Amino acid sequence: MSLLDLPRTEQERRGLLFTPREIAQQPTTWRTTFGIFKREQHRIQLFLERAGVTGPLEQRPVLMLVGAGTSDYIGLSIALLLRQRWGCETSAVASTDLLTNLSDHIIPGRRYLWISFSRSGDSPEGLNVLEQSLASSPEISHLVVTCNPRSRMIAAARGQDNVCTVVLDDSVNDRSLAMTSSFTNMVIFGHCLAHAWGLDEYEPVLEEMISAASPLLDDATEVAVAASLRKSPYVCMIGSGALAAIAREASLKVLEMSGGQIKTSAQTSLGLRHGPMAILDRKTDLICFLSAQRPRLQYEADLMQEIQTKQITASCTVIGLESDRELVAPFCDTFLGIRGVLPDLYRPPVDIIFGQLLGLYSAISHGLRPDAPSPQGVINRVVGDFTIYR
Repeated sequence: MSLLDLPRTEQERRGLLFTPREIAQQPTTWRTTFGIFKREQHRIQLFLERAGVTGPLEQRPVLMLVGAGTSDYIGLSIALLLRQRWGCETSAVASTDLLTNLSDHIIPGRRYLWISFSRSGDSPEGLNVLEQSLASSPEISHLVVTCNPRSRMIAAARGQDNVCTVVLDDSVNDRSLAMTSSFTNMVIFGHCLAHAWGLDEYEPVLEEMISAASPLLDDATEVAVAASLRKSPYVCMIGSGALAAIAREASLKVLEMSGGQIKTSAQTSLGLRHGPMAILDRKTDLICFLSAQRPRLQYEADLMQEIQTKQITASCTVIGLESDRELVAPFCDTFLGIRGVLPDLYRPPVDIIFGQLLGLYSAISHGLRPDAPSPQGVINRVVGDFTIYR
């Protein structure tokens, strides 16, 4: 029986009321987010134009993608796409870093555009760096994207000429501890931003993503269940380019949803050789988000072959395009194929589904409640307020 088919009382008892549904709803909600962007497109275009995004190349703003935890990985997932589409110097900068190092990141006199992502819009770091920059740096333009219309970040932005706010649909304001549909929908919104002056070009890509994600939900569930039953104490995730961000987000999902009982790490594919490979041993599950872009794909296939030859993992699971199965299947234990053709820059919302499902079933296999997998309250849905120093 599917987790979604359990009686509601059973879902509540086992802490399964929200997480499975929030994972499963994602392909459908992506169209809703696309529709929200389309409705707001003109307003967003005008704001971006005032911020200088369409100006002469040398005068365009420095683009900073801001968020904490999973919201930071939203920025990492879309940074390369925005850089290519907008021609702006672009970086993902965690609000947890900006809170303590704001002056180190800002060069006086330079033009900036911050895009802040936050499911709740109440993150202490995100709220306070927004308030600080509004008070001291009027040259910074802000686009705030959240899933909560009553958030403190939305309130702080009210009445500010250099701020544009967008609220996604309430259905993706995840009620569970772990961000799932809020993550992928804010990434989809980032894709729309990258194509703000050419949504017709992006729409068929989105439909390809939806077509790939729907069957993947079933295929990835089977692989995630089998992996969770092994109860490996260590999981190492790797990826390149935009998929490096998904390695980090998937690593976080498994860590937080297992209540820290599974230790995880995330590395770039080629960076693994430079010391981090020492973490691999016969108790480690290795998970590779395989690029579809050559020669990146060939480098990763060579790495898989090297790891197999050295026999330094308990298992190796590869997530990649079905068309690339034959190239790496001999070097892994499980190949999870994504149907269709998707460039790496658009793969994060699809690939992360496996990481989310692995986190979900890891929680179950460790006797935890997926909606609230931290029994002692070590971590929470929203980080609590703490003392802010100026």
